[in-house]
Amino acid sequence: MAKKLFDPASSKPFALSRSKVDLHMHCPRCFYLDRRLGIARPAGFPFNLNSAVDTLLKREFDTCRADGVPHPYMQDAGIHAVPHAHPQLDRWRANFTGVRSVHEATGLELFGAIDDLWRDLGSGELIVADYKATSKAGEVGIDADWQISYKRQMEFYQWLLRQRGEKVAKRGWFVYCNGRRDLPAFGQRLEFTIRMLPYDGNDGWVEDTLRAIRETLSAPEPPAPGKECEYCEYVARAVTSEP
Repeated sequence: MAKKLFDPASSKPFALSRSKVDLHMHCPRCFYLDRRLGIARPAGFPFNLNSAVDTLLKREFDTCRADGVPHPYMQDAGIHAVPHAHPQLDRWRANFTGVRSVHEATGLELFGAIDDLWRDLGSGELIVADYKATSKAGEVGIDADWQISYKRQMEFYQWLLRQRGEKVAKRGWFVYCNGRRDLPAFGQRLEFTIRMLPYDGNDGWVEDTLRAIRETLSAPEPPAPGKECEYCEYVARAVTSEP
């Protein structure tokens, strides 16, 4: 499938995923090469086990959604909410459709696929929920430096839903699954401990970021290599190294 690259002469909204917005925040040059010239970073390995956890969690929460009751994880965390039965939820969860909104000021059509949406039983606000899975010896959290991308992901979903006129709670939740390593044997199954981690999002960064993205896309040449981008550093070393 051919990539849909940005054309400065086009008046049509240019579709941009949440992950591409995050790419620009990490390295504007890599973003430009990807969205203007079609030169993407090498693809990473698929996280198939994480995908399996995601699928099974959605199945569990969907059962509760159909019954109009909270999931036990929500009850244990004291969350006064239920999985929300929004008519567009299936579409909003799909990777290549997701929640979409056109940002008129920049001509960008932003989209991102959410994991889940809950409804606060008191305020009626929608709560963005995101599933994460890993396996580590210690307790999982969301405060490591590299996890800023998790927080931006949550905030971007909140922003998208607000752009569509939805009343969205500031507080979102991460359902974080940690594969246990302390068991005596594998026994043909993985077991997980679950932490429900609240996060109060602030989407104030989104508007300025979108304007910066539009400026990058409209430039005739790519930005300078990122000082902390390992991909830019690799290319620089490869070009300057002797045979």
